Amino acid sequence: MQNENIIKGQGAQRNVINRFDRFTFEPEDEDFDIIKTSFTEVFPKTIVNQVKSEDLPMEYSMNPYQGCEHGCSYCFARPTHEYWGYSAGIDFERKIMVKKNAPELLEKFFRKRGYKPEPILMSGNTDCYQPAERQFEITRQLLKVCLDYRHPVNVLTKNALVLRDLDILKPLAEQNLVSVSLSIPTINEDLRRKMEPRTSTANNKLKAIEVLSENNIPVHVMVAPIIPGLNSDEPLSILKSISDAGAQSFGYTLVRLNDTVEPVFVKWIEAQFPDRAQKVLNLIRSMRGGNLGDKRYFERQKGSGNIAEMIHNTFKIGRKKFFDEKEFPKLSTDGFTGTKEQQLKLF
Repeated sequence: MQNENIIKGQGAQRNVINRFDRFTFEPEDEDFDIIKTSFTEVFPKTIVNQVKSEDLPMEYSMNPYQGCEHGCSYCFARPTHEYWGYSAGIDFERKIMVKKNAPELLEKFFRKRGYKPEPILMSGNTDCYQPAERQFEITRQLLKVCLDYRHPVNVLTKNALVLRDLDILKPLAEQNLVSVSLSIPTINEDLRRKMEPRTSTANNKLKAIEVLSENNIPVHVMVAPIIPGLNSDEPLSILKSISDAGAQSFGYTLVRLNDTVEPVFVKWIEAQFPDRAQKVLNLIRSMRGGNLGDKRYFERQKGSGNIAEMIHNTFKIGRKKFFDEKEFPKLSTDGFTGTKEQQLKLF
């Protein structure tokens, strides 16, 4: 039976202690229900990050927002909020930092002498189409800069709001400069509302795949994370649904709960699924050598043990059955010259 005291529409049920703070303040339980989302403008000196993780395929990423309103309890980005003096719990979802100068910084980056273009992942940490984007439109402005400079960009999101920017995505796609990755961990709408309470519905995400594909915009899907005992029975049905909708490729990850993600997730699953919380936690431990998290490069993606192997085999079957003849295009860097003007490269 679901706990009646949970904060609805919220992933984190409490703030968790910031690892870097000596003192903490925790509101009373009833206060959490009246805390409103706040937005704070910050002024970074750069917007493009070089990705140094050995097991990640992208060279660069950029995040117009810090913190995320979507409310996924398992989000790996939660601990990054602690560097700003906030909690990885409720603060991560309700104290959002906004980088309004991001488009100007991106132009500056593109104009750097000697820069060799590589596709940039839009998101990578927090969602570039989270609800704040409706108000601030920073992602839209960044896409315009990419179009102006003919620079390739990969967009990763859980939100069908991406369709708002079709007028920019279509000319980018005509020059082979964009792909969209949608995160779809479940197509069970009851489960989706609990796992990612403020994202688009599963049906709207599938519809977004259809619309993007109809407009010749390549679509990749991240079936992530797979949580044993929650959505681990869904891979084949998800893969069939996204393939039918027009997705050209997919990836997946197994859940891992590093640092302060762990207490957030534990409180969430105990509140949402008290009848099977310990079973799910034990299944995760079985994939992580007795722990709930794993930071080892490459191993953190795979997990180990019988449960992990069963999940991997299921995705192998799904790939062969639903994606065997599909191929995802590689984005082009040929049109980039470091200026807005269309000119031929000398070399």
